[in-house]
Amino acid sequence: MSPDEIAALNARYAIPGELVFRQDDSGLAVVEVTSRGVCASIFLQGGQLTSWVPAGGQPVIWLSPAARFAAGKSIRGGVPVCWPWFGPHAADAAFPAHGFVRTLPWQMVATKSLEEGGVRLWLQLPQSDQPRQLWPHSSQLELRFTIGRTLDIELLTRNTGTASFTIGEALHSYFFVSDVRCITLHGLDGCVYLDKVEQGRRRQSSEPVTISAETDRVYLATTADCVIDDPGLERRIRISKRGSSSTVVWNPWAEKAARLGDMGEDGYLNMLCVESGNAADDVVIIEPGSEHRLWVRYQVETT
Repeated sequence: MSPDEIAALNARYAIPGELVFRQDDSGLAVVEVTSRGVCASIFLQGGQLTSWVPAGGQPVIWLSPAARFAAGKSIRGGVPVCWPWFGPHAADAAFPAHGFVRTLPWQMVATKSLEEGGVRLWLQLPQSDQPRQLWPHSSQLELRFTIGRTLDIELLTRNTGTASFTIGEALHSYFFVSDVRCITLHGLDGCVYLDKVEQGRRRQSSEPVTISAETDRVYLATTADCVIDDPGLERRIRISKRGSSSTVVWNPWAEKAARLGDMGEDGYLNMLCVESGNAADDVVIIEPGSEHRLWVRYQVETT
């Protein structure tokens, strides 16, 4: 994005003392939020939030120290948007994993300062920006962020065509933890999950989730809150959601992290993905003229 385009965004959408647009070293456009002690960053490419630090707190969202920033390339960490499918495409393995929107530039629609502190902003990905060869359906996407004491993200899919279509989706959130070997994830006890490390074998959990090896699971028919209990940081991260029936839990562990190349040395120890979405058995059918909303709220509770 050019300096003139950044200047135009600031002229129209900046909020003095709270929200500003800048160009990073790679030329990508970034929204920087600093409102009453709350800090956050969102890249317009992918509509991807890469940081959120509540006032007086520590980072909640993990961004890889080896993350690569370049036009058309996904960023390791933050909250990538997976849409309109999750994981590999069901019919064509050549299509990009997790859909195509996480590397496309989103358009800013509006920003607003909130009386209680924080900001709200809206992004949009119109039909004209969606590759027809990958997605031959008429649809419109919106992303809505409310950044303050809590972090709310809403992904809205609107069917603007005359035929129904099916989507898979996820907010692929990377959470920062003190040591993934020492945390406990609550809220998925008793749930059935697909174990992707074991070729998609269907299993049922019987206790809170702990991480001691590569973990890649799609928990099905899950709507309850999840809570990351992190004694090292003396906090819990509560993950609430609506419009989501799947919860994905992922950590690549040492061997796979090394193969990925952009996790950073031992970076996997400081992250856990707990992703709210609709995948596998839980994909969503959207009828013509209808819409679907996937909403999450992240909140820090001290212990």
